[in-house]
Amino acid sequence: MRFGILGPTEIHTGDGTPVDPGGPRPRALLGLLLLDAGRPVPVERLLDGLYGAEPPAGALGALQSQISRLRRRLAPHTGIDAVPAGYTLAVDPDTVDAHRFARLAAEGRTALTAGDHARAAALLRDALALWRGPALPDLPDAHADRARLEELRLAVVQDRIEAELGTGGGPELVPELRTLLREQPLDERLYGQLMRALHAAGRPAEALAVFEEARRTLADELGTDPSPTLSALHLRLLRDGTDAPARPRLPAQLTRFVGRDAELARIDRALAGSRLVTLTGPGGVGKTRLALEAARARTGADVCLVELAPLADGAGIPSAVLAALGVRDGFRSPATDALDRLLEALADREVLLVLDNCEHLVEAAARTAALLLGACPGVRVLATSRETLGITGEVLVPVPPLPEEPAVRLLLDRARAVRPGFDGHARVPEICRALDGLPLAIELAAARLRTLSVDELADRLHDRFRVLARGDRAKAPRHRTLRAVVEWSWELLDAGERDLASRLTVFAGGATLDAVAAVCGVPYPEDPLASLVEKSFLEVSDGRYRMLETIRAFAAESLTDRREPCAAQLRAAHAAYFLRLAEEAEPLLRGADQVRWLGRLAAEQGNLDAALRYLTRTAPRDALRLTAALTWFRRLRGLHGDRVPGARALLAAVGAKPPPGLAEEYALCAMNAVSGRGDDPEDAGLIARVAALMSSFDRPLRLPFTVILWSLTGGPQLSVDERVRVQLGQDPWGRALLDVGLAYQALFAGRAADAEAGFTRAWEGFRGTGDRWGMANCLDPLGGFAYGRGEYARALALLDEGLVHVRELDAPEETADLLRTRAVVLLARGAAEEAAAHFTRAGELARAAGAGDKVAGALRGLGDTARLAGDTARARVHYENALEACAATWFSVGETVRILIGLGRTAAAEGDRDAARDWLAQARAQALESRDALLLADVADALAALAPRPQRAAELLGAAAGLRGVPLPGDPDVARTTRHTRACLSPEAYATAYEQGRGLRSAAVSER
Repeated sequence: MRFGILGPTEIHTGDGTPVDPGGPRPRALLGLLLLDAGRPVPVERLLDGLYGAEPPAGALGALQSQISRLRRRLAPHTGIDAVPAGYTLAVDPDTVDAHRFARLAAEGRTALTAGDHARAAALLRDALALWRGPALPDLPDAHADRARLEELRLAVVQDRIEAELGTGGGPELVPELRTLLREQPLDERLYGQLMRALHAAGRPAEALAVFEEARRTLADELGTDPSPTLSALHLRLLRDGTDAPARPRLPAQLTRFVGRDAELARIDRALAGSRLVTLTGPGGVGKTRLALEAARARTGADVCLVELAPLADGAGIPSAVLAALGVRDGFRSPATDALDRLLEALADREVLLVLDNCEHLVEAAARTAALLLGACPGVRVLATSRETLGITGEVLVPVPPLPEEPAVRLLLDRARAVRPGFDGHARVPEICRALDGLPLAIELAAARLRTLSVDELADRLHDRFRVLARGDRAKAPRHRTLRAVVEWSWELLDAGERDLASRLTVFAGGATLDAVAAVCGVPYPEDPLASLVEKSFLEVSDGRYRMLETIRAFAAESLTDRREPCAAQLRAAHAAYFLRLAEEAEPLLRGADQVRWLGRLAAEQGNLDAALRYLTRTAPRDALRLTAALTWFRRLRGLHGDRVPGARALLAAVGAKPPPGLAEEYALCAMNAVSGRGDDPEDAGLIARVAALMSSFDRPLRLPFTVILWSLTGGPQLSVDERVRVQLGQDPWGRALLDVGLAYQALFAGRAADAEAGFTRAWEGFRGTGDRWGMANCLDPLGGFAYGRGEYARALALLDEGLVHVRELDAPEETADLLRTRAVVLLARGAAEEAAAHFTRAGELARAAGAGDKVAGALRGLGDTARLAGDTARARVHYENALEACAATWFSVGETVRILIGLGRTAAAEGDRDAARDWLAQARAQALESRDALLLADVADALAALAPRPQRAAELLGAAAGLRGVPLPGDPDVARTTRHTRACLSPEAYATAYEQGRGLRSAAVSER
């Protein structure tokens, strides 16, 4: 399909047939989705776009209805996917005229920058042809988007005119340019283009008059003079010279430039508004190449590269600039004489000076640049340095390492130059990440692929300075190897900066100022930290100081080489600091401040892991404390899947018995050591060890979440006895957790009313503490009760409230649970596509968290979705995959029973009643071994659909309601069986059989 929003909203199918988008509200909704085609659009943005800042009551429901109607209107050509972040219009952005316009505009600008004027003109004309009128007329409140598109349109018009001037155009452009200037009377670029067009048309007097018009207008409206660029053009036209830009004095490049589009755009904007722009960043990040590409894109001025790296003395900078400009120094060249000649040479010139590698002469480079900028109004300076020049008016453009995607493209591009036919490898992104996305390191690594395989290279990067020790012989020595690049920066640091830099290597993943002060033993570290940041040895963001791994590896060598026990002392101080942090955070993860503390611990994940590894080797008692303090954090963040090896190593270091006073911590460590796989021979012994400890705790626990971990480790149900009541104590969080346990016991026992009341009390208790995890884990079953009664809107409201909480926590398992329950409700409402999207996302989250039983639950949901849609073949595949996922974990009895039920219902839908009975017999056998009455209720409902007699079906339906403690009219399978059975019996006969089954309960679910 093709979509248009550059004019009235329109839709066309692939063969050109128009599709009616609907009335004003559907058009507006479609326009909002098309603005972010292929990407999630948050519900808040849609509501704001449709209703303004204060949507009316019921707006969310109205939006869902409009989405459904629009989805039907677009079917079968495309769809609207419901995703956790909102809704996504599943189309290629290039099928939307606005996105296609932006792509063509960017390609045209690139061609124009490269000097390919003919191609640029063609691309830009194609882009402008997409406009059919004002943008987004069906979105009256989309002012910002409309302004952005109109601004881009004007820029494209000007680029197209530039391209056509470059191909020899001129006379035919004059009327258009005069019209544009009437609309944009302060646009200097348009004045310049009109002057050039008039000059090309043989009308030089008019061209000069346009400059006077521009000068008067700018003076009257803005109180400014024309820019140096426009003034230089005026001077050339006065002299009857050509307006073609001078040939840039830049070295030709031998390799393709990869990535950096965002940085190029920032530099272009910075140079347009400032006369001094400095690119900063660590060595090897690509500042020089980026500066050359940015300078090559500039038009209307000379461009001159001045290489400062070979200079040992800042006094030689003026002579170096003169040499780069081609100005002969004569026989005498003292610095003052050279500077005077340089100022004279540049007094009336418009030139962009690229001062490359200023860091080792930064003060002299700053003085020279300041003098030039002050005395020569036509001079602009683009500097590269690992440290800022520190001049008033300097605009900084930090050059970060390459993100993963362009880093991979760079490695592939350079690797193919040395290994023709190289087609990539799964470990290429790993290599790029290990090298911090540094272009120089990536290029050195690519050169190594001439003789090493990708696996060999990746496996050797722990010794990166040895592996990447062969570079381009044509480059300066400091750029030939990775070590030389970092060493150049290291030598620019003073002794105090080097000392702090080496100490900072003890941190993994960065550090806060407080952590640096506590661990590094450097008084008042603020100033040396700021200096290391200024010299591109550190990055700082949101209060965290971080080294690139390459720099960290180099600085760590300095720490290791020291004779005094500095390294050991630092690691001990590091571990002690992060143990204190974790123990401070632990109780706060169960209250109103838990989101902030979760974020703080997440930021320190690398440091916490490093501290735990160190303490396991050197102080196992403290390692037990740290493991216990982090267990709940890891559980909330879904990080417990990789806990087993570390926990088992710690248990081995501690021994078979808990140290005095650390029994709780020991029990938690043992729980972390349980893999949960049914085939792991160590699990049984670990569970027995924990069971003995848990039965010995006869006092309130310091870490009450231990009870939750034990319920997940020792069995699928939380069994609440008097000991558990004592262990949870009278703390409000513990009392709320106790209510959850009692509610689940009531639920599994078929006391639905007691269970719902218990979850409600627990929710209120957790709400009092501010614990979002607790509230979400109550809202999930409460939503399930509403679903069972057929109160779908109420169920969705409860589940959505829970999703708000778990998304704040960034808790993947709980998010998966709520999405799966929400999908069940949506499926019952008939929103099968949205339900499938929820099940899929739930499975992805559970898989990432290592929760196999929840992966199985999501797959079962997809099976239910396919089965209810009549696609039994696909349903069977999903159920079988779910069964396989369950086999990976013993904590899956309930899920296994429900998957077997799904397979039985699928066989029944295909007419194979014998196979259906076999599947349900397996389900019944497993359900009878469980204490969960709900499983047997589900089996009874499924058997009712296969019952040979209506009376037997009614009896089984009654048994299911009795086992649950409540009927389940909201379930689509149960509702269908109930309707069919009622149709076959009189009301009296149905009621009699139903009540008889309700009384028999589990006895009714037998082979009869």
